[in-house]
Amino acid sequence: MAASKRLTADALAEALAPRTGHVFADRQRLQRALTHASARSSHAGVDYERFEFLGDRVLGLIVADMLLVAFPDAAEGELSLRLNALVNAEALSEIAEEIGLPELVRAGSDVRNLEGRKRTNLRADALESLIAVLYLDGGLETARAFIHRYWQPRSQAIGAARRDAKTELQEWAHQAAAGAAPAYRVDGREGPDHDPLFTVSVKVGAFAPATGSGRSKREAEQAAAATLLLREGVWSAA
Repeated sequence: MAASKRLTADALAEALAPRTGHVFADRQRLQRALTHASARSSHAGVDYERFEFLGDRVLGLIVADMLLVAFPDAAEGELSLRLNALVNAEALSEIAEEIGLPELVRAGSDVRNLEGRKRTNLRADALESLIAVLYLDGGLETARAFIHRYWQPRSQAIGAARRDAKTELQEWAHQAAAGAAPAYRVDGREGPDHDPLFTVSVKVGAFAPATGSGRSKREAEQAAAATLLLREGVWSAA
């Protein structure tokens, strides 16, 4: 994350208005939502995490509703696959970068210099905080308009979704491993209780295990199953 600008609440709201399509009424709340705990007093870090918690739920609801309308014939497994592709940390980090959000987040120097997965998660968290403020400041329709603006094109760009990775792996394992069932194992869990990151591995017979990560055990299992399917050539990367 690049060094954040020390913007006033008014300047922050003005910078985000064209990017979000919303004129913020409570600008102090917006500033709190985009101030990481590393740049606040030890007593004030809770705001950022609470906004992030709410934004995650608002995003999930609106994207799920969007997918139900866009793909009326899709089964639950396909919808879940599409949803996970749109709300995972990587997707959120890309959208945060697209709207220039990282440069507007106030954070300590140690946090701004993060790399890899931690930087991805930080950008995703900041975007969820912004979504929460949009919801609180303008209501569900304001949040919906913002999410549709940036997520709908991505939902259409995702090709015809493959079916549920765990189901695909189960059927493939039956044929390729003489009836052996995939065995999943939770290898790790990190992050706060409201935003955990699970790492799961899956093993099928004599095949080497594959790993995946996600914000729930189910999402991590799906990622691990997809990794194995791709590695073994059952699925193509396209």
